[in-house]
Amino acid sequence: MTRDAAAGADDPATETPGATLEVLEAPPIPGLRFRPYRGPDDLPAMAELMNAAKVADGRNEIVSVEALANEFDHIDGFVASRDVVLAEVDQQLVAIGEQRLVVRDGTRVYDSFGAVRPERRRQGLGRALLRHAERAARLRAEAAGGIQGAQLGSWAFGETPGTIALLESEGYAVVRWFSEMERTDLDDVPEARLPDGLELLPVPADRLRDVLVADWEAFQDHWGAHPFSEADVQRILGDPRTDPSLWQVAWAGEEVAGSVLPAIYPEDNAASGVERGWLDQISVRRPWRRRGVARALIVAALQELRARGMERASLGVDTANPTGALGLYEGLGFRAVRRRIAYRKSF
Repeated sequence: MTRDAAAGADDPATETPGATLEVLEAPPIPGLRFRPYRGPDDLPAMAELMNAAKVADGRNEIVSVEALANEFDHIDGFVASRDVVLAEVDQQLVAIGEQRLVVRDGTRVYDSFGAVRPERRRQGLGRALLRHAERAARLRAEAAGGIQGAQLGSWAFGETPGTIALLESEGYAVVRWFSEMERTDLDDVPEARLPDGLELLPVPADRLRDVLVADWEAFQDHWGAHPFSEADVQRILGDPRTDPSLWQVAWAGEEVAGSVLPAIYPEDNAASGVERGWLDQISVRRPWRRRGVARALIVAALQELRARGMERASLGVDTANPTGALGLYEGLGFRAVRRRIAYRKSF
């Protein structure tokens, strides 16, 4: 889906920058007002609030202004002045509501996200923003052809009982479980080799897009698969934290057979006090599955992370992954440490 297609027919009302928004059922907090996102000048306060909320929830996943700006610039169908709502009390940012339309498995899903400053939680801000997002989603869905088959979506971590309680009290139901897994040391990484016919080689600068497209192709038979666009490529490659020199790619001649795309997030590690690397994407294309490709690439990634000074490694996995990924990761010393939950709700 192109940006124009997504922001056209299903964009009945793009907010005017500088306007104040009426949010029904807003809590009676003195000095509270809601407004749309106005532009890049809002990003520093947004990043600060998001980071404060994550740290309060035990998630040391620090977002920079630069990374947030890059993300906002490269999301198909996303119009920040329409899809981001900011709540302020006496001009201090206290909560953020955000909505994104993603077509998953052929279904239009209007995902809502939010963050509330820790000291302002349990005052009704999250509920008001969620209901506001639902009403906006209904308008967009009706303008795009109707609500038939479309769904509302959201996410929660197992360690955020407030978010779970809010979503379930608003009628959202669990549709999928994901685990965050961790390997607590990188000192005894086993040996593993690629099968004959495949080579582990650095990625030329002009082949980065090819690796990302191959990774997307490999995930098309997984739950939640969505179309992949040039905006996705630009978002990944434009992220200041993306380091292709970490990527481990198995090549069959000129063709990508599989890849593991590690990342190191220095701000996260500084916040947690742990030198950790992430295996953000792990994929093997269909013709090369069940041959030990993923295991060899994961081992190579762990060895590279250790060479870069990392002490631990983490990854995320769909607990119902059809390729047996969960067992593979457990066999390589990863253990589940937290869970992420996908929620859906019908209009």
